[in-house]
Amino acid sequence: MAMDDIDKMLIRLLQEDATQSYAVLGKAVGLSAGAAHERVRKLRERGVIRRTTIEVDPAAVGREVVAYVLVDGGAWMGGSAGRLAAVAAVEEAHVIAGPASVLLKVRTASTKELQDVLRQVFEVDGVTGTQSIVVLETFFERPVHIA
Repeated sequence: MAMDDIDKMLIRLLQEDATQSYAVLGKAVGLSAGAAHERVRKLRERGVIRRTTIEVDPAAVGREVVAYVLVDGGAWMGGSAGRLAAVAAVEEAHVIAGPASVLLKVRTASTKELQDVLRQVFEVDGVTGTQSIVVLETFFERPVHIA
């Protein structure tokens, strides 16, 4: 089912501030609070809205080191994805086309901790090597925006 302009506006409003009441959301899009609630519920049911969360400043909680890790290896079947997901510092994992099999986004408190994470990744079955790119500065990060 396609999203209409009201659904898209509700998503944009929730991305700006997910704590807004349904009354405020409804008023912003020309619906009652109940109708806005129903729209959001349906967006959740359809999987358009996967979760509601807060955004934490990584520097404020001591997670300032960001690295992208290219993982070389053969078959990514079995428990490899689960083993990578079990490494708490791995924020994202993507099967990729290109110079490696998997791309990880890792966030740690220090380069020493990053080194420990790389050791854990290297212990995953099928991993034959890694290459790391450490981020020196982030210009911006943005969520998925609805046009």
